[in-house]
Amino acid sequence: MTSADASVFETTRPASADYLTRFAASDAGRDYKGRMLDALDLRAGLTVLDAGCGPGADLPALAEAVAPGGTVIGVDHDQEMLDAAAPTAAHPCVELRRGDIHALPLDDASVDRARTDRVMQWVDDPARALAEFHRVLRPGGRLVMGEPDWDTLAVDHPHPSLSRAYTRHITDQVIRNAAIGRQLARLATDAGFRVPEVIPATQVFRDVRAADRVFGFERTTRRAVEAGYLSEYQAAVWLHHLAHRPFFASATLYVVVAEA
Repeated sequence: MTSADASVFETTRPASADYLTRFAASDAGRDYKGRMLDALDLRAGLTVLDAGCGPGADLPALAEAVAPGGTVIGVDHDQEMLDAAAPTAAHPCVELRRGDIHALPLDDASVDRARTDRVMQWVDDPARALAEFHRVLRPGGRLVMGEPDWDTLAVDHPHPSLSRAYTRHITDQVIRNAAIGRQLARLATDAGFRVPEVIPATQVFRDVRAADRVFGFERTTRRAVEAGYLSEYQAAVWLHHLAHRPFFASATLYVVVAEA
C-alpha cells in the first residue's frame, strides 16, 4: 500500500533514540514527564534510578533536582542508547550503567527513588521487573512509573470500526504489554509496594502531523493490513480521512506512584 499523503505521514521509522528525544520535547511528553517529576518528590542528596533511561532525555532534570550531593543512575540494556546518553553523563552526579531491568546492576536497598517511563510496556516479565525495583529501593523509597494503556487509544473517524481495528491491531500485535497502564497498580501491590496514587494523563492530539510523530499512522496501518486487521481499501479510506479531514485522537497514560 502507498501513503494517502506523503507530506503528512512519515513512511519510515525514525531511529529509536531520535523518536524518544523528540517525544520528550513534545507538548504531550512534557506534560506527563512533569507529573512524573513532581511525583518523585526529589530533593538534594537523594540517589535516583532512571531504569530504561534511553538517550538520557530525563537525566538532566533529575540531576538538577538532586544536586548538590545526589546521584542519578541511568540504566539501559541498549548500548546505542547509552552512547546517545553519554554527553549527559558528563554531569558530575550522573552515571550510566548497562543492565537489564529484570536484573538491575545495583545493590539491595541502594536507591531512594526510581522511575521508569514507557518501558514496562516492552519488558518480558513486568512482575519480575517490579520485584527488582522493590529490591533496590530503600525502605520508604518511591517508584514512579509512566505507562500507556493502548486500549484507550481513540481516533475519530466516520467509520468507527476502522479505528477499532487499528487500535486492536496495536494491542494484539504491536505492543507486548498493551494494557500495562491499568495493570501496574495491581502488579506493584503484588510485588510488595503500597500504591498511594495513580494519576491519569490523557493526551489529546488535534494536529495529525504531531500525532503521526507519536503513532506512525502510515507504517502502522501497513502492518495492520499485512496482519489482516484492515483491507487495502479500508486502509486507504482510513488514512485519507486522517490526512484530509479535521483530526482528533486521544490516549491515556497512567503515572503510578508506588512506595516500598
